[in-house]
Amino acid sequence: MEKIYPVKEAETFSLGDYPTSGGSELSKDELEIHLETLGKKLSKIQDVMYAHGRYGVLVVIQGMDTSGKDGLIREVFKHFNPRGTVVHSFKTPSAIELRHDYLWRHYLALPERGKFSVFNRSHYENVLITRVNPSFLLNENLPYVLNPEDADETFWSGRMKQIRHFEKHIHTNGTLVFKFFLHISKDEQKKRLLARLNDKDKHWKFAESDLLARKQWDAYQDCYARAIAATSTKEAPWFIIPADSKTEARCMVAQILLEELKKCEDIKEPQVSAENLSRFDEFRAILKKS
Repeated sequence: MEKIYPVKEAETFSLGDYPTSGGSELSKDELEIHLETLGKKLSKIQDVMYAHGRYGVLVVIQGMDTSGKDGLIREVFKHFNPRGTVVHSFKTPSAIELRHDYLWRHYLALPERGKFSVFNRSHYENVLITRVNPSFLLNENLPYVLNPEDADETFWSGRMKQIRHFEKHIHTNGTLVFKFFLHISKDEQKKRLLARLNDKDKHWKFAESDLLARKQWDAYQDCYARAIAATSTKEAPWFIIPADSKTEARCMVAQILLEELKKCEDIKEPQVSAENLSRFDEFRAILKKS
């Protein structure tokens, strides 16, 4: 598989310049075997991180409708111990959430030290779906946004800055942040939407709103490019994952997480004190007699 590098900080780019296919020479079966291996290696790191208890890990998964977010989360993290992993799927904000600032519910979902939080969609929806549909901002009841037109370029630049500060703050306080954009082509999305309509077992996945979002494809691609360029930092990098092949995309995300977490050389299992270790024979004897 082609190596995926993080988007450089403050880089201006178009998603059209990035491939939606990774071009792996491995077969689907070989990729699935590789993913199993990667998943098991990641789970071992998770166990050590849980015991170490100094870092939390936030994994952000974003992408257009049908890009494979749910399946990727299921397959990449299936070997993880559930006690150390929480998946959050962020839907339309509730009435209570709308009475707070837009980052509030995301702060509440951040991982404890030693645990992983996976965001299926995330705080970035507030500069994506809301930017494409600025009338949604009126639900937030903001003091300076009385009409959608009040959300000008300065407003959106301000939100990007707030997100950068949010991610830098949590990184400084022990949360490792990794952000993945699952990049699919418009043609591949059409195939996946048609599959939902043609397969009765997938009917429940289809919503008429998918068609509206598809009509807004170019606007979403532009907003994603702006958000990624403005918020890919050393503390919280974005990785653009070719996602026309679901299995290949899953392998890429797992590989990146494994490589990046291995760089944290200070993450080690807690050491048993010499005093405690010297008494292990005593403890064994007690257990054998019990």
